[in-house]
Amino acid sequence: MKKTVNINLAGTFFHIDEDAFAKLSRYLEAVKKSISDPIGEDEIIQDIEARIAELFSEKLEINTQVISTRELEVIIKIMGQPEDYIMDEDATQTNSTTGNQTKGETTSNKQLFRDSDNKFIAGVCSGLSHYLGIDAIWVRLFWIFLSFVTTGFGVFVYLLFWILVPGAETTRDKLKMTGEPINISNIEKKFNEGYQTVSQNIKNVDYDKYGEKIKKGSATFFDSLGTILSTVFKIGIKLFGLLIVIAGLLGLISILIGMSVFGTFGIYDTGAGMDIYQLVDTTNTPIWIVTVIITLIAGIPLLILFILGLKIMFPNIRSIGTPVKITLTILWITAISILVILGARQAIDRAFENNFSTQTPLTINMQTPLKLSMYNNEKYSFEAYRRSGLEIKPDANGNKVLYSSDIRLIVRSTDEKAGKIVLNKIASGKDYKQAKARAQAIDFKYDFNSSTNELILDGYFLTDITNKYRDQQIEVILYLPVNTRLIAATNTRSFHKNEPIYRDILILGDEEKTLLITPEGTQCLDCIEESNSIIDANIQAPSPPTPPVPVNTNQN
Repeated sequence: MKKTVNINLAGTFFHIDEDAFAKLSRYLEAVKKSISDPIGEDEIIQDIEARIAELFSEKLEINTQVISTRELEVIIKIMGQPEDYIMDEDATQTNSTTGNQTKGETTSNKQLFRDSDNKFIAGVCSGLSHYLGIDAIWVRLFWIFLSFVTTGFGVFVYLLFWILVPGAETTRDKLKMTGEPINISNIEKKFNEGYQTVSQNIKNVDYDKYGEKIKKGSATFFDSLGTILSTVFKIGIKLFGLLIVIAGLLGLISILIGMSVFGTFGIYDTGAGMDIYQLVDTTNTPIWIVTVIITLIAGIPLLILFILGLKIMFPNIRSIGTPVKITLTILWITAISILVILGARQAIDRAFENNFSTQTPLTINMQTPLKLSMYNNEKYSFEAYRRSGLEIKPDANGNKVLYSSDIRLIVRSTDEKAGKIVLNKIASGKDYKQAKARAQAIDFKYDFNSSTNELILDGYFLTDITNKYRDQQIEVILYLPVNTRLIAATNTRSFHKNEPIYRDILILGDEEKTLLITPEGTQCLDCIEESNSIIDANIQAPSPPTPPVPVNTNQN
């Protein structure tokens, strides 16, 4: 069994057998000898070792795997043999391209970096030019144009690129930026190019010192500004994550407390709360099931929001794991599906509307006005006033009943000699038969006294609590013969407040007035007396004297 050796390449430890270690040592020693220019040798070797460590990490399946001679030979084939590059500068440049195609790896995918060697501000445009394969001047001109057209939005995008895109600092980064293979030839060539550029700038220092000083000063300023903006951006991200954590946590606590209280309705009869639930619910679903469903639907997104906030604040925090994510997703989708089914059943139970009508003749005394009023039972309400909806009230025996004052009063004229009252009771149900049964179950009373010519309508109706809230209402249509006189009490005002489509001849504001029923509507008898008195007063009042016409007495 071969012995293994631990080596440190670019700060990373690898396990390598003795034969591979010996071959790697000879290879690195040969690389040192092949470097044409000893200046910068250490930096070139560091870049080469970092590239080898990167390739080792890519080839290893697990961290504990031992690097054998076979893996090492693959790495050397990618990096190239040192003796292939022992030549003069021109030959190196010519053969490097050929070597890249024959011995080295194929051109790798480019990566986006900021070009710190060819920058005016942060090197974003230059880095994009390498990535897109176009000249940097066109990228800069396009960015300037974009900034003007978008009223400064291009500047904001540039700052985002500056913050999020790393700069190409090392030789390996620069090779990745241009898409060149990262082997010993290109590493040495790229380093020598950078060194020659620096040397040339030093030679021309007398000519370019002022320009370089300005450029260096601006670069330092923009680098400092970039650091500040990056810090502010990172702080903003952390604060945003904190807000998400707080929102998610408060939401979770609220939904858990609220649903816990709501869920107790199914265990303990808490009175009005449970009654209201049963009044609206048609599916007969236990309340604890509804509580669990609502908790899952609202709680799971809040939990994900909370975890997302933690990940933003602490990127290295451990993930909840794929099985947990799948389980939460399945639970959420299941809860949504159940809620949709329950909602559909709830909607179906109110899909059909039907009515139950009765009509009763009224023998009205034409000699005296018919007095119309609403009766109010103070056991249920302190005033007779029309309101929509139903409420739970105790009846005379203490049993729960549904109470409503949703009564529409309509007065119409008729050519028949006798009057009549039509009660049109309306309700909803899952089909017409059930809707009609619920409408028929509405209990509404009225009292007509023919001797006093007085009609008193209840200002409310009742129905059994088992009928539930299904849009129950009543239309009381009063047909009065022509020439009948009517006095409607003030408390009828809210009940006969109708739109024109109901053809109600009792107009708002005519309460407590004596109205004559005509084929066209009503005629206010009290209003005629008032207008006559005004006309008489106008007739008796003397007219003002006519002023004399002025006469011109001047004569020529």
